[in-house]
Amino acid sequence: MAIKKQFVKTKPVCKVTFSVEAKEAATAVVIGDFNNWDPKAGELNKSKTGVFKGVFDVEKDASYEFKYVIDGAFVNEPEADSYKWNDFAGAENSVLEV
Repeated sequence: MAIKKQFVKTKPVCKVTFSVEAKEAATAVVIGDFNNWDPKAGELNKSKTGVFKGVFDVEKDASYEFKYVIDGAFVNEPEADSYKWNDFAGAENSVLEV
């Protein structure tokens, strides 16, 4: 799993690429504060190598909680900027700082 950040100089956004290796999985999405936790807004595309990937524009100078959903299972990003406890989920969420 990995996160790549590309800051856009002409706009107040950061292009964030989320990558998740899940060769056996049928589906993977990223949900979080930046897409209102909407699985349909966070769909990732699977490559022939079994890596799911998607690029999303997020507003800069902000912090976002997020998780991956891989075949229905919630998974944190090991390379997240930090983690934050979420009482609603009863677990930690990954945190993205841009």
